Amino acid sequence: MSTASQGEATELWLRWKRAHELVRAAVIAETTAASGLSEAELSVLVCLHESGGSLRQNALAAALGWDRTRLSHLLTRMADRDYVARDKVPNGVEVTLRPEGINTIKATLPTLEMATRRHLLDRLGPDDARTLRAIADRLLSGDGDN
Repeated sequence: MSTASQGEATELWLRWKRAHELVRAAVIAETTAASGLSEAELSVLVCLHESGGSLRQNALAAALGWDRTRLSHLLTRMADRDYVARDKVPNGVEVTLRPEGINTIKATLPTLEMATRRHLLDRLGPDDARTLRAIADRLLSGDGDN
C-alpha cells in the first residue's frame, strides 16, 4: 500500500507516464528507422518470436493487451506482407511467423536491444534495473497487495 500524500500520487503518475513516453518514443524511432516496422508490427513479431513462433490469436491479443478487432486488422496487413500466416484451428485461429517475419524480427532484434540499452538500461544502475524489473513484474501481476 502506498503512503503517498495527496497530490504526490498524481505527480508520480505524471513522471512515470512522461518517462515511459520518452523512452518508448526513442526506442521505437530507432527501431522503425532501421526496420521499417511500425510499433504495432514490432510488438506482434516480438511476441510471436518470444513464444516460439506461433500463438492462438486470442492469446496474442491478451499478451499484447489489445482488442481482438485491432489485432485482426493488423494481422491481415501483416499477412499481406508475408510476415505471418493465420490458420483456422479447432476453437480459434493460430498465428504463425512466416519466413519473411522470422527474417525481419531476427534482423530487428539487435537494434531493439541496443536502443533499449541506450535509452533505458544505460541510464539505470544495476540495482535500479533489478528494482524496475521487480516493480514491472508486480504491476503486471495485477496483485496490488504486495
